[in-house]
Amino acid sequence: MTAPSNFASVKLPASLVQQAREAAQPLRRSAAGQIEYWATLGRVVEHSGLTVQEAQTAIEGYEAAVRQARGKTPDSLETLKQRVLAASTDGTLQARIRTIVEENRKQAVRRAAA
Repeated sequence: MTAPSNFASVKLPASLVQQAREAAQPLRRSAAGQIEYWATLGRVVEHSGLTVQEAQTAIEGYEAAVRQARGKTPDSLETLKQRVLAASTDGTLQARIRTIVEENRKQAVRRAAA
């Protein structure tokens, strides 16, 4: 009898696995580690109550504020990814998302009261 495993196999589109490999390489992660990281971020966004569009808007707003503060043109995609990861790591991205969630909740309460 085999011992239970902490891992499960799933079928994923080859293109997703390739994207994970490409994204994982500069961060010294495995493709599986990258997919796990993406899944964790997805859970955080989903748990926050944001829709995908709201999360994207929050990230774009954060990036726009950073660009405005720096007074420069948009960076390369790789630089952008690194800055989003850094913002996620130091908590500023999560703080911005929490602010947007709170603003959305207040708007929903005001709309329900009207």
